[in-house]
Amino acid sequence: MTKKSVDDLAIFGGEPLYVEPLHVGRPNIVDREKFLQRVNDLLDRRTLTNYGPYVQEFERRMAELVGVRHCIAVCNATMGLEAVIRALGLSGEVIAPSFTFIATAHSLQIQGIKPVFCDVDASTHNIDPDRIRECISPRTTGIVGVHVWGRACDVRALSDLANEYGLKLYFDAAHALACSYQGDMIGSFGEAEVFSFHATKFVNSFEGGMIATNRDELAEAIRLMINFGFRGYDNVLSLGTNGKMSEVSAAMGLTNLENLPVIISKNRENYENYRERLNGFSGIRLIAYDEREQNNYQYIVVEIDEEMAGISRDLLTQLFHAENILVRRYFYPGCHQMQPYRTLYPNAGLHLPNTERLVQRVMTLPTGLSIDSADILTIVDLLDFILLHQNRIRKMLFRQSSPSGK
Repeated sequence: MTKKSVDDLAIFGGEPLYVEPLHVGRPNIVDREKFLQRVNDLLDRRTLTNYGPYVQEFERRMAELVGVRHCIAVCNATMGLEAVIRALGLSGEVIAPSFTFIATAHSLQIQGIKPVFCDVDASTHNIDPDRIRECISPRTTGIVGVHVWGRACDVRALSDLANEYGLKLYFDAAHALACSYQGDMIGSFGEAEVFSFHATKFVNSFEGGMIATNRDELAEAIRLMINFGFRGYDNVLSLGTNGKMSEVSAAMGLTNLENLPVIISKNRENYENYRERLNGFSGIRLIAYDEREQNNYQYIVVEIDEEMAGISRDLLTQLFHAENILVRRYFYPGCHQMQPYRTLYPNAGLHLPNTERLVQRVMTLPTGLSIDSADILTIVDLLDFILLHQNRIRKMLFRQSSPSGK
């Protein structure tokens, strides 16, 4: 379905292209029958939580996938980040990107640790090692890297910096399941890495996360921490909380993990379809994946250069949303512009020129198992139509917003 005239656009009263919203991160549901078999099994056994067999199996499968000694399932990735931070004994200040989901910063601030926002590389969108040195102070105890879009940070450079200054290094790997860095699977770097299995991730466990580490003592400390400090029956050894994953979440995670090749194959097919159709669009740059590495192709990301394209990312977002195509502005407006950081560190943006630029340009497009080639054609055709008629669209929007209607 395409638009024949500007008047047909939904923002001007036309029929939306989609009746049901087309989401960027609509949950992937794979092999419902297998999942329900597992649910019936866990109900029959009446083992619903407290480190049951499905959680244990999920941990083993993940450890095999990423090549680490320990994988620890948690109720969500934010809890995973908080547990790693506490187990590492971080304090004072930790250097973090602002171009990330807010949980990366919140997991520090909620424990009384100041996230010192470092700028990202304009090309990779990951924390820039060359800018980290200027962020280090006597209070700095750690660095957190975020593998944005599943494209690995410069792990080697970050490791060298951490070693040079005696800092702890860990990674937010929420986007990076089944991705690699220089041929090695993400999950084995730094002190620990934290994966997300939130409903919107390409492999989900409804809600959930996984901490991966090769550090035996760290793994033991985290296991105590997420189970109230218990080791065995009625034996509490340390302060802790309840961060355990439930059996039903692990059953969902296992079922999706078993279908990992199918999901990645579909993601890659969508990515290549978008890449072919977006080729030649002025001012629209598709963020590419390094074909030398393993990728999950989970996100379809474009940068909108307003000067070249002639239209802003925000206006495009507004027009797409009216058509029920719910593109997303990642990671707008940047952690440093959200509370409490906007108040606590009001000048942070002065040191984040690349971040400030990216949050105005980046847009993610729908993908996943629920998207097919016809949807991609519709999305790209709409983009082409908007770019072709952008001057008239702006005039009509101006008249719409004018009190006189003229």
